[in-house]
Amino acid sequence: MSRSKIVAVITGAISVILAIAYLILVQLLDYRDMKPAPISQVASPPAIAISCWQVDKSTQI
Repeated sequence: MSRSKIVAVITGAISVILAIAYLILVQLLDYRDMKPAPISQVASPPAIAISCWQVDKSTQI
């Protein structure tokens, strides 16, 4: 085997190992017991202020 083929096989194996580790990590995180946030700790929505500007077109500068 030439050096480039060995490097390709090693990087391919590393890639497969990382992919399998990622899938295992995602499965472990997916099995966690997720509880909703308590209502008392949820921040209230911010107030929205709307202002209307009326432009008088009769005055020319």
